[in-house]
Amino acid sequence: MTKKSYYFVGIKGTGMASLARILNDQGNHVEGSDIEKKTFTQGPLERVGIKIHNFDPANLKDGMIVIQGNAFGDDQPEIKRAHEMGLTVLSYPEAVEEQVARYTSIGIAGAHGKTSTTGLLSHVLHAVAPTGYLIGDGVGHGEPDARFFVFEADEYRDHFLAYHPDYAIMTNIDFDHPDYFKDIDDVRASFEQYGKQVKKAVFAWGDDENLRKLKLDVPIYYYGTGDKDDFRAANIQRKPSGSTFDVYFRDKKLGTFTIHLYGEHSILNSLAVIAVSYMEKVDLEVIADELANFSGVKRRFSETDVADMKIIDDYAHHPSEIKATLDAARQKFPDRKIITVFQPHTYSRLAAYLDDFGKSLSRADKVFVTPIFGSIREHSGNVSRMDLEDRIPGSANIEMDSIKQLLDYHNAVIIFMGAGDIPKYEDAYKKLLAQR
Repeated sequence: MTKKSYYFVGIKGTGMASLARILNDQGNHVEGSDIEKKTFTQGPLERVGIKIHNFDPANLKDGMIVIQGNAFGDDQPEIKRAHEMGLTVLSYPEAVEEQVARYTSIGIAGAHGKTSTTGLLSHVLHAVAPTGYLIGDGVGHGEPDARFFVFEADEYRDHFLAYHPDYAIMTNIDFDHPDYFKDIDDVRASFEQYGKQVKKAVFAWGDDENLRKLKLDVPIYYYGTGDKDDFRAANIQRKPSGSTFDVYFRDKKLGTFTIHLYGEHSILNSLAVIAVSYMEKVDLEVIADELANFSGVKRRFSETDVADMKIIDDYAHHPSEIKATLDAARQKFPDRKIITVFQPHTYSRLAAYLDDFGKSLSRADKVFVTPIFGSIREHSGNVSRMDLEDRIPGSANIEMDSIKQLLDYHNAVIIFMGAGDIPKYEDAYKKLLAQR
């Protein structure tokens, strides 16, 4: 494969950072630009020798292929200069599609579960054959001679419509991104269009009524725990150490599998991975071994022990995700109090799901709500965090300067949940806890 020179505009974005690492691993020259503020994606890029510049059109050189981050328009000075120089400019989805077309590709789409399922599938397949993967938390890995490419296919602004993978996993269809989609029918239409671009087969969660409505040109295999599902988990045993279950493909038993992950959603994600692997004729014993030794992905139920407290960091920012995270916590820590510190992510999402947020968060023993994390996509809202607190019995608000109230809890589990800058609250609490 001919080596190329790539320049990323917005290289610190999670998807962009993942793709930059993939192209660098493949032996290409990679550099890019972004804001000066340090991000969690920056260190991994710099450690593999990828240079990060401040925005400046002078950074561009003849022969570069410019990859344009989703947050930047054609009026961005570097993008504008790239066009003036006659350089090839690819959008982020267009650049990912080049990887999709090169290998046996599996795109994971869904309102929830994309990152966890992508991480799990790439882990399993990497034990079988060289596998490249793009996970939406800034993690990417590329191999020039890969057999598989596993990637997150994000539905936001229909970005996934740029992709034509061999297989697709659809974890669920939910009304999210109310700043873009009109309603659930609008979301389903986009998923259906994406499914029509898949070359071989789609694997979809059988309990999702909107996934059941899809009309596609390739076979749809449904997975779940129901009799109508093609891939089915049965005899499920959920314990604090993890879950064990039998898997059937229609009437054929494929084996017994154990995962050291938690919550019903982890079983469903594993079923999707088993289904794809089975269709690609991956050895079932290898699948079982790799599922058993997978420990999870970043910001998805990531655990830390400080003093007598169990601290969990989780990206959950939608009612369904919150419900799944609390379900997992109850399974793993059945005898400990569960406290949640939740940061609402965007005014539009909070307004759209206010009652559902209240119901999901009420599953915790105690809930603290931080100020709303405002998005660059919106500047004000007609909803406040007090509206959420009113829907959660016994809840309270929390600020950076009132973190010390969490010190009242002992031998408990505290889950910091959100997609914004919630880690700063977690870090502040850990410092106070270490000094206690």
